Amino acid sequence: METYQLLWIASIALIALGFLGLFAPVLPGSLLLLAGFFVGAYADDFEYVGWGTLGVLVLLAILMHVVDFLLGAIGARRFGATRQGMLGGVIGSVIGIFFGLPGIILGPFIGAVAGELVAERGLHAAGKSGMGAMLGLVVGSAVKLAIAFTMTCLFVVMRLL
Repeated sequence: METYQLLWIASIALIALGFLGLFAPVLPGSLLLLAGFFVGAYADDFEYVGWGTLGVLVLLAILMHVVDFLLGAIGARRFGATRQGMLGGVIGSVIGIFFGLPGIILGPFIGAVAGELVAERGLHAAGKSGMGAMLGLVVGSAVKLAIAFTMTCLFVVMRLL
């Protein structure tokens, strides 16, 4: 097998792992996507996908990280969370990563509820903030997926032109 073919196999594998990483936080999804796009561009000596396109892809990957961290906190805030509740949601998201899928889903909720209880808000307000944090997580995942598809479409379009 030629080097060209091996590079494209590696590129496609990295992109597939990147998409998997959007839902399995033990894998750095956006970084794997970028690596896959870079390897694909390198395979063609940057003839079709150049540094400008790769720069846009890097910016989209950064946006993906910003969305990931902010939407859980924003969701909690929209449901009336205090700073402690928003901070708890972010901390719960980070800690939840270590507990697999249940932790990823429940981490922001538990963190936001704990933050609200620390702020001495009632159980009803804490639960409402927790639901907002979970909703933010769901919306954040959808936005990350949309950004990943946008990145992939941009790469494919530039490759085909």
